[in-house]
Amino acid sequence: MPRRREVPKREILPDPKYGNADVAKFVNVLMTRGKKSVAEHIVYDAFDTIKSKSGKDPLEVFSQAVQNVKPMVEVKSRRVGGANYQVPVEVRPVRHAALSMRWIREAAQKRGEKSMDARLAGELMEAAEGRGGAMKKREEVHRMAEANKAFAHYRF
Repeated sequence: MPRRREVPKREILPDPKYGNADVAKFVNVLMTRGKKSVAEHIVYDAFDTIKSKSGKDPLEVFSQAVQNVKPMVEVKSRRVGGANYQVPVEVRPVRHAALSMRWIREAAQKRGEKSMDARLAGELMEAAEGRGGAMKKREEVHRMAEANKAFAHYRF
């Protein structure tokens, strides 16, 4: 964290195929080792699979999946008088979008399909319907926050 000034947020340009900034952000989340074209191919192939399997608009499925997986509260570790407490805090809008995209990626990587685009398509369709690995992660985080509601007064 800088001491002198606030660091400006970088503007993310919308992706070339759909013209959507959220899809471009998700491509960046999916990208490993700077291979953006590979990540774009995975996302676009997954979108084609969603269109052929469900017949719905892939952008709507994607936005619904991200919306469903967004966490409202999470726990942060806080040290008070020699003891660590898991304190529930609300999640900022930028962070809950980033968390949901990250959880969708991780859940897709753990699936059993052959290729990453098939895994991603399956996970996005399940998350849009309110089930799947990413939704399970969200429910787990919400359960942790609910269980530690007694320590909410340590919020900072």
